[in-house]
This record gives sequence, structure tokens and C-alpha cells, in this order.
Amino acid sequence: MKECREKADNDSVKARLCVVQRELEEGFKLMQKYEKSVTIFGSARLPESNPYSLHATELAKRLAEEGYAIITGGGHGIMGAAHKGASLVGGDSVGMNIELPFEQTMNEYISDYLEFHHFFTRKVVMAYSAEAFIYFPGGFGTMDEFFEILTLKQTKKIPNVPIFLYGSEYWLPLETFFREVLLKLGTISPEDIQLYTITDDIDEIVKGVLQSPLRKGK
Repeated sequence: MKECREKADNDSVKARLCVVQRELEEGFKLMQKYEKSVTIFGSARLPESNPYSLHATELAKRLAEEGYAIITGGGHGIMGAAHKGASLVGGDSVGMNIELPFEQTMNEYISDYLEFHHFFTRKVVMAYSAEAFIYFPGGFGTMDEFFEILTLKQTKKIPNVPIFLYGSEYWLPLETFFREVLLKLGTISPEDIQLYTITDDIDEIVKGVLQSPLRKGK
């Protein structure tokens, strides 16, 4: 992105617009290389030995065997675990890395990647063409990414692709909040609870991905 800043002649607005445009262009170009893909989200802080990380590796391996590129962030934790699963079977492991004020190194399993300065352009690219979105437990970043995609699906800004939330122990308390607060208050509709699937079953996710309306490619 250095050329963006240089061409902007110290105009911060022009510099930012140039970076945004370049990130989107390069992101769309990257994703068009992959006929089928799934996007996996989750914490960067969970160790490789954590059960959720192990399950992410197994799920990504299963999906890569079906020909899906595994799209996630470029760091470690759930991201590295998912990329590891794809790499075990020679699949595509695509990392969308983000510049952070604290050190974040990319995991060793990535086969292709792109660096982002802006979170919002990164999310646009990660939502661009996925056949499914899969969420493992995470922190604020994972929640941000979940509500972004959930809102896009609710408002029909993206196709009706499946959203899977893996780990009922983690996700059911959030759904309880949806039902007991948001639904009762009237800020969401009953059908909004059906926009996602909470599961502990990897087989269910694989089956759902294979049945995605976008599964035949872009």
C-alpha cells in the first residue's frame, strides 16, 4: 500500500481511499481464484491443544477434501487450526491477515494470503463469496464478524448461505439473550433465530456446506 500513500501527496483522505480501493480490488481478485470456499472465524488465543482448535482442524480437513478453500484470518488459534486441517490434505489455506498494534504472526499452514490495514475491507472480502460461514468460540473480533454476517443475511444483502455456530456451550447463552431480551423487546423477529445453526456435530456442518445454494461455484 506504500504507493497509495505516496500518490496521495500527504492528503489523508486520498490516502485512505486509495488503501481501501486497493484492499478491495486485491481481495476480490484473490477470492476469484477459488471456485468453492468456506470462511471460518474464531479466537486467535486458543492453543492448538484446545478441543475447539482440534475440532476446527478436523472440520477444515473434511471440507478441504470436498474441494473447498479454507478462508480465515492469518493468525494462530482457530485460524491456524483450520489452515492446518486444509494443509493436511493438500487443500487451499487462504489467510486474510490484519495489521494490529500488537504483534501477530501468520501461521505456517497458509498457502495464499493478503494483508489488510482496515478491518471493514477484510470483512467485505471474507464475506464476498463463501458457500458457508462457520464460527468457533472467540472474543470481541469473532462477535463483530458474526453480527456483521448475521445482519447481512437478515437484510438479504448476501445470499441465503448457511451460518454454523460450533460449540453449543459457548453459543447457547448468546441465543438465550436473543430470545429473552431482543425477541421479547421486539427488536428482532422470531424468524431471525433461524438464520443460524448452533451445533456440536461436524458431520452436520459438512452436510450443510455441501447443500449450500452456492456450492456449484461462482
